[in-house]
Amino acid sequence: MEIRVAGSSDVAAVLGMFDSAVAWLVAQGRTGQWGSEPFTGNAKRTAQVEAWVGSGGMRIAEVDGQAAGCVTVGAPVAYVEPAPEPELYVQGLVTDQRFAGRGVGRTLLEWAGQEARRRGVGLLRVDCYAGDDGKLVTFYESCGFVREAPFTVGTWPGQVLQRRIA
Repeated sequence: MEIRVAGSSDVAAVLGMFDSAVAWLVAQGRTGQWGSEPFTGNAKRTAQVEAWVGSGGMRIAEVDGQAAGCVTVGAPVAYVEPAPEPELYVQGLVTDQRFAGRGVGRTLLEWAGQEARRRGVGLLRVDCYAGDDGKLVTFYESCGFVREAPFTVGTWPGQVLQRRIA
C-alpha cells in the first residue's frame, strides 16, 4: 500500500469511495451516518472534498495502483470544541468497499499518527457517527483511540475520540 498526497484529479475517486461506503451502509440498513444518496453529483459533498484536497491535508492510499481510501487531517471541525492543547484532527476517513478488509483505514490512521508526531503534536483526535450499532466507534477504539466526549449535531449522534502520540 502506498500513501500519497491527494490532488484535484482525485476528487471523483474520493466521491466514488464515499458512494461505495454509502451503498454498503444502505445495504445493511444503516443510513444514519451519511444518508442513502451517493456523494457523486451532490454539490455540497463535492465542495467538501475539493476543500479537503485544497487544504493539503488529504492523502490517498493506493493498493495495486488504485485509489483505495483517503484521510484528511487538519484543524478540528467547527462542530467540535478544540482541544486545550495542540492537536491534529482527522477530518475525514473513507475506504472504497472494493478494498474492505485490507487494512486501508487502519493504515491511513497510522499515517495520521505519524504525521502528528512529525508535526510535534501529542494528540490525534477524530469524531464519528455514534448511532445504530456503534460499530464505527468500536473500530476507532480498535485503532487505539479512546472515547472523549459524545455530541450531537441536530439529531445526528457523534463521538469524539482521541489517541495520544508518543
